[in-house]
Amino acid sequence: MIEGAADLAAHFGVSPLIIGLTLVSIGTSAPEILVSATASLQGSPSLAVGNAVGSNLANTGLVLGITALIATIPVALHILRFEMLVMLGVTVAAGLVLSDGYLGRAESLVMLTLMVGFLWGTFRKGTPAEAEELLEEIAHQDYRAARAWAMLVLGMVGLVGFANLLVSSAVETALRAGMSELIIGATLVAVGTSLPELAASVASVLKGKTDIALGNVLGSNIFNLSIVLPVAGLVRPSAIDPGAFGRDFLALAIISAMLALFCLVGAIRQRGQFGIGRLTGVTLLIIYAAYYIYLFA
Repeated sequence: MIEGAADLAAHFGVSPLIIGLTLVSIGTSAPEILVSATASLQGSPSLAVGNAVGSNLANTGLVLGITALIATIPVALHILRFEMLVMLGVTVAAGLVLSDGYLGRAESLVMLTLMVGFLWGTFRKGTPAEAEELLEEIAHQDYRAARAWAMLVLGMVGLVGFANLLVSSAVETALRAGMSELIIGATLVAVGTSLPELAASVASVLKGKTDIALGNVLGSNIFNLSIVLPVAGLVRPSAIDPGAFGRDFLALAIISAMLALFCLVGAIRQRGQFGIGRLTGVTLLIIYAAYYIYLFA
C-alpha cells in the first residue's frame, strides 16, 4: 500500500517532503489505525485502547530491543530534542486521557491536535531521515499510474480485511481464554500490528542504515497515541477497562522513561556521540518480558 501510494504521489508531482511525512510516518501505523477503528465499531473499545498502548510497548521493548541486539543504533541529538520530547509529551497526555477510565471525543480531538503539531514541527525541519530510504527506493521506478493504483487499492483492501479478521479473532480468543479484550489487544493484536515497524527497523539495520531505526520507532509511537488512540474515542466514546491505565499505561510509562533516561545519560557521558547498544537492547527486552510475565503469571 505504501509503495503504491508513494508511486502515485511521485507521479502527480507531490514533493518528497510530503511523501515522507505522510506515507512513512503514518503508513506503518495504518494497521493499528484500522484495527482501532474496527474494534470500536464492533463494540470493543478496550481492544482498541490495548492495541494503541500495547503497540508502543512492542515498538519500544520488542522492536527497538531486537534492533539494538543486531547493531548499535546511533542517536542524533536532534532526535532527542524533538522526537523524543514529543513522544514523552504525547505519552503523558495519553495517560491523562486514560486516567479517568473514559475515552471521549473531546480528549480525542485534543490528541489529534498534538499530532498536527508534530507534523508541523517535522515539516519545518525538512524531509525526515527515515523517509530517505523510501524516497531512494522510488527514485528510479517507473511511475505507471495503473500499477500504482492497483497496489494502493489491493493494499488497502488487504489491510481492511486484515483488520476485520484480526479483531474478530481477537474477540473470539479472549472469550475462549477467559481473558479481557484489553489484554488480548495489548499483547497478541499489538505485536501483530507492530510487525511493520519490526520489519522496517531490522531491514534498515541490515542495509547499514542504523540511523533511521530510532526515528522509525519514535515516530510510530507518537502516531499510535495521537491517532490510533483518538480514533477509538471519535468512532465510539465509551468507558474502558481500568487496567488500561493502572497496568498497561504504567508499563508503557516505565519503558518510555527508561529509554529516555538511557539516551540522556549517553548524551551527557559521551557528549552527543553515542548509540543504543546491546545492553540497552537487553534491558528493554527484559522490561517487555516482565510485562508479559505480570500479565500471564
